[in-house]
Amino acid sequence: MSTSPDQRPERPDDQLVTLLSHWLTRQLGNDELRSAMEKVGTDDLAPGQREAVDELLSELRTALPGERGCLEMVVRETLEALAYGD
Repeated sequence: MSTSPDQRPERPDDQLVTLLSHWLTRQLGNDELRSAMEKVGTDDLAPGQREAVDELLSELRTALPGERGCLEMVVRETLEALAYGD
């Protein structure tokens, strides 16, 4: 009998929520967030989630290093889309 917890892979939406939360708490920079989000991908997301993530990735690609003000609203909207599973 094993006492280790279930080792299921984390869902992509959960991975993205974690990454966005780390960005909001300044644990990740713009380039780090973009790179990590691209690794997770959007193939397994619902259409609304995919659209929100793609929009954020587009914003991150054109953002200057350290730029946060205009990105924060897009990050929060993306979190909402991921949470509701649109």
